[in-house]
Amino acid sequence: MELSELMSTRYSVRQFQNRVIDKQVLNTILQAGQVAPTACNNQPQRILVVQDPDRLARLAAVTRYTFGAPCLLVVCSDPSVSWKRSYDGLNSATIDAGIVATHMILQAWALGVGSCWVCAFDPAKVRRALCIPDRYQIEFLLPMGYPAPDAVPSANHASRKPLQKTVFYEEFPQ
Repeated sequence: MELSELMSTRYSVRQFQNRVIDKQVLNTILQAGQVAPTACNNQPQRILVVQDPDRLARLAAVTRYTFGAPCLLVVCSDPSVSWKRSYDGLNSATIDAGIVATHMILQAWALGVGSCWVCAFDPAKVRRALCIPDRYQIEFLLPMGYPAPDAVPSANHASRKPLQKTVFYEEFPQ
């Protein structure tokens, strides 16, 4: 599949088959995150792979956005090792984690594995449920699995603003 087709067909999957992701497939997805660019190549991402049914249940008890996925990647970062912009102190940890997550969800889709980018969760509850050390910042949850036969994109998935509303040449309109 061409990259443009891959990007345009991928959608947030919220219904999954009760089927474990093959170990080699999961490894390929994780390697896609490993090769993602990060600021100064500091690689602050820390990915927790959750597949154990008991741990998935603990997570489902603190957020409804696991969608019954057989695998969930908890994308974290270590802000102590990420690049910081000297002018204003911007910490690239969240940005870097976002790039890593994007690489993984696109690779997953290319392999027939669906995912959903989730930010709607209480980080303190997720931290407690999964015993995540305080030094890691919990950025995103990525429920993953093979899409259920009746999985479909959300109603507004294909809705996009025209480029002229989001892209500007040379200067922003006043």
